[in-house]
Amino acid sequence: MLRSLILTLSLLCLVPACGDRSLSDEANDFGGRSGSTDDQQLKPVLDLLDRTSAPPNTERNAYFGDLHVHTEYSFDAYSFGTTATPYDAYRFAQGEAIQHPSGYQIQLRTPLDFYAVTDHAMFLGLVKEAADTSTEFSEYAVAESVHDMNHPSNMGVDSVLQRVGNFAGFVPDTLEGIQAGTINEDLVNEVGRRAWLDIVEAADLYNTPGRFTTFVGYEYTTSSDDRGNLHRNVIFRGSDKLPALPFSRLNSLNPEDLWDWMDNLRDQGIESLAIPHNSNGSNGQMFKLVDWAGNPLDENYALQRMRNEPLVEITQIKGTSDTHPLLSPNDEWADFEIYKLRVGTSLPSKPDGSYVRQALKNGLLLEQQGITNPFQFGFVAASDTHVAATTDDESNFFSKAGILDGEPIGRGSVPASFLYGAVIKMIAPGNLKEVEGREYVAGSGFESWSASGIAGVWAEENTRESIYDAFRRKETFATSGPRIKVRFFAGNNFDSAMLDADDLIAQAYERGVPMGGELQAGAGAPTFLLWAAGDPRGTPLQRLQVVKGFIHDGEPMEKVYDVACSDGLSPGTDTYRCPDNGARVNLADCSTTNDVGDPELLTVWQDPEFDSEEAAFYYLRVLENPTCRWSTWDAIREGVEPRPDLPATLQERAWSAPIWVRKLSENENTALPL
Repeated sequence: MLRSLILTLSLLCLVPACGDRSLSDEANDFGGRSGSTDDQQLKPVLDLLDRTSAPPNTERNAYFGDLHVHTEYSFDAYSFGTTATPYDAYRFAQGEAIQHPSGYQIQLRTPLDFYAVTDHAMFLGLVKEAADTSTEFSEYAVAESVHDMNHPSNMGVDSVLQRVGNFAGFVPDTLEGIQAGTINEDLVNEVGRRAWLDIVEAADLYNTPGRFTTFVGYEYTTSSDDRGNLHRNVIFRGSDKLPALPFSRLNSLNPEDLWDWMDNLRDQGIESLAIPHNSNGSNGQMFKLVDWAGNPLDENYALQRMRNEPLVEITQIKGTSDTHPLLSPNDEWADFEIYKLRVGTSLPSKPDGSYVRQALKNGLLLEQQGITNPFQFGFVAASDTHVAATTDDESNFFSKAGILDGEPIGRGSVPASFLYGAVIKMIAPGNLKEVEGREYVAGSGFESWSASGIAGVWAEENTRESIYDAFRRKETFATSGPRIKVRFFAGNNFDSAMLDADDLIAQAYERGVPMGGELQAGAGAPTFLLWAAGDPRGTPLQRLQVVKGFIHDGEPMEKVYDVACSDGLSPGTDTYRCPDNGARVNLADCSTTNDVGDPELLTVWQDPEFDSEEAAFYYLRVLENPTCRWSTWDAIREGVEPRPDLPATLQERAWSAPIWVRKLSENENTALPL
């Protein structure tokens, strides 16, 4: 009863009355572009780029984007020195250079097709407001420590201690003031509403159907009692009608209440989806097998979760959430960019319940118990940048936390200088780690962060409607940064002759299902069509793999198969592994072996151990040849040896959304795609 009352009150406060007046009309009442300076700054950069819009394609085009971007309106980003606006973020995504808080220019090698600013809903715009001494909120005592925080004279590394202290103190002190009645909650909401309107206006200004797509979104930031990460990004399909304020942890800590809010909005014609991220830092909470109240998952929970969360973020700056070596001991590539801490803490995160592959397997197990699969996710990736700018390039990694980690010393990839180390020893000795006689900044886990990632979709055209529909049907893929394209289909009557057909993709859609889909098994093993094309500016591909999850004798199982190898090699018939293609990295300069690897891999494949009585899922994983990790690039540029306790190289990769193959029904020997 209390939960329902709280939800009703939240909806009354947050959702405008249904009518003809749109949110963007209301934005004009608040002065609109609070982050702007002049019309030239707001001019879209599309005319500066050699990019043309593609006509609608029934066989669908690949589009790349980032659905997890923070600007100055996020309390942590502003605390870390970010003054980039949502307008700056959208110009950056289209190829323009912007300023990093550490003072240098940052720019994408390849512009993106879609982008979403997703600032934290909690205290939206409030730290920026507190820092501006002309505002009403700045007069509160809690705001004094952040006055003029990002004045140009205070943007050096010597401000780091102040920034960390402010970040740690502002949020709890403000919460305490609101609860005690000494801070006007209506004023806090008014600040958030103005910021939200500006975020929406920026998205609408830069949305150019057919050429560049923006989505209105935000981050719902919550956690479990044990500080397990339960964050989600909420992405809206359109912007003609939106809530007056986003739902935040100030409304409820319970993600199930977020889903209730989204369901109520959907009833009013406001469509959205939520994307969980950093399950790796959830301490087992993101994919646990009980609900918020501790009850076993049931049909209502499963249906509501899948209605509101069809996708999951599989990799980003704070590590990869595909799988963990402890959960997948027979997967040689499981130890990829593992971030071992709970988000925002120095506490370890328990792998069990924290990784996507295990959740997919548990979903099959729950199906066997008679309920809908609550973990039938498609995959995307994102940056989670806090400087408005995606950082997807290992050779040009500028990390995420502004001034805190904008330079190699701060992110622990090169030894701390004598002076820097002395300061750290005085103020935070636990943040130094000695490795083979050298001291590195290491306490915050920045050294384990990743230059990742990018979301991919297959959609008819580059518009909000088309791309969002691709999200909904889960025809999505994820990359660790490179613009690798992947396609993955399954059918009961595919054959190798398709590979030479001019209408290969048309046949695949007509005769099977794409990634994100479900296939009912026929009498024999289904055939999978797998294709990957490497990034034209990146590294050649080494292998295509299929990851299979299934239930055998009541136990969740998994297996990894190499199904296509570069350089004309073939997987072993007993090991299901490609031979070594000889790709190597020279750690002196990060050069790689020439003339090894393929720009494209294409094959059809059948599961040699298929059992039509076992439900299963399959997804494609493609690996590039090895290259230098960002920490090695940092060390080479600084003229020092790479830090020995960090991986010197990695294999960039991409993942397709899974395809679920259902059991053969009784008295049935053929099947059609669902």
